[in-house]
Amino acid sequence: MASEKSLVAVTCTAPVNIAVIKYWGKRDEELILPINSSLSVTLHQDQLKTTTTAVISKDFTKDQIWLNGREEDVGQPRIQACLREIRRLARKRRSADDKDTPPLSLSYKVHVASVNNFPTAAGLASSAAGYACLAYALAQVYGVESDLSEVARRGSGSACRSLYGGFVEWQMGERADGKDSIARQVAPELHWPELRVLILVVSAEKKSTGSTVGMQTSVKTSPLLRFRAEAVVPARLAEMICCIKERDFQGFGQLTMKDSNQFHATCLDTYPPISYLNDISRRIIHLVHCFNTYHGQTKVAYTFDAGPNAVIFTLDDTVAEFVAAVRHSFPPESNGDKFVKGLPVKPALLSDELKAALSVDPTPSGIKYIIATQVGPGPQILDDPHAHLLGPDGLPKPVA
Repeated sequence: MASEKSLVAVTCTAPVNIAVIKYWGKRDEELILPINSSLSVTLHQDQLKTTTTAVISKDFTKDQIWLNGREEDVGQPRIQACLREIRRLARKRRSADDKDTPPLSLSYKVHVASVNNFPTAAGLASSAAGYACLAYALAQVYGVESDLSEVARRGSGSACRSLYGGFVEWQMGERADGKDSIARQVAPELHWPELRVLILVVSAEKKSTGSTVGMQTSVKTSPLLRFRAEAVVPARLAEMICCIKERDFQGFGQLTMKDSNQFHATCLDTYPPISYLNDISRRIIHLVHCFNTYHGQTKVAYTFDAGPNAVIFTLDDTVAEFVAAVRHSFPPESNGDKFVKGLPVKPALLSDELKAALSVDPTPSGIKYIIATQVGPGPQILDDPHAHLLGPDGLPKPVA
């Protein structure tokens, strides 16, 4: 067993982020540099988070990693890229100022354990939270204090956006080495306290076309993707930042839906075409537009990443009525009391006029459940040693 002095353990949590101006396509596959800038909303970790423990010890003989209780291949190129980059930054800091660094050798191997409290690879940005958490935890154990955008980005591009709370832009950058392709906070988590997020979980199954392969095919075959990156996104991004700063939900909601639709249009423009949405996803889109038309304004907005699950943005005074509309359109069969998870949502009655306006044939169990959440902070360090996922021997603790 590793002696106490020869071991450093840190446990962190990191959030999921949902892009409202989408990232799709890379200009450099190895450095993970995007063909356009993107902008996301960081979700609250009370509902969705990755927890990661990193332990370094002179007694470890090799790097090891466990994800959701299962040991994974630490030799995966993206995991290796993160480890190489964090160790490079640690060596750089060590050589710059020898006095402030902990007396721990950079040759120490690391053990990492990571768990998500939400479905992995189901279009819920699990890789973003996972690699942001990995980068943040590794930085703590190796004493790295510099910007971690590059470390997180080497694992999963959108992970750099999960390094901050609130509203975050990932700047595409122009340099070939990617040093200017970094995340920056546009507005802090408490900037828009009324904003709420509802995740409508349609499917928790792994998607048939992964994001990496999908992006590569789109970049090669979709003329619409290139047009989007060059002619649409720059102005749309600037407009979105204005809407966020001014807390203009009408503008924010419409841009969010338009950008989601265009992203999925580029997927259909890809050859062979990629379809991440399913029939339930399209029914949700229809529901949102009927709901907004009834109210004569944009009260709710959808966005879909590379999967069928819908992320709905709205304001706190609309949540109850829209959740009631979802229940009406997609009646839960058996889990009615557990249909809404996360933030409490008060029951609401729908008027007969709104029911008629929704003009949908109910689809029982079309939506498995809803996660109600809000804008949240960036990565957090957990000080409680009981929170560690790895024991003093560097192995996963038995599940209680």
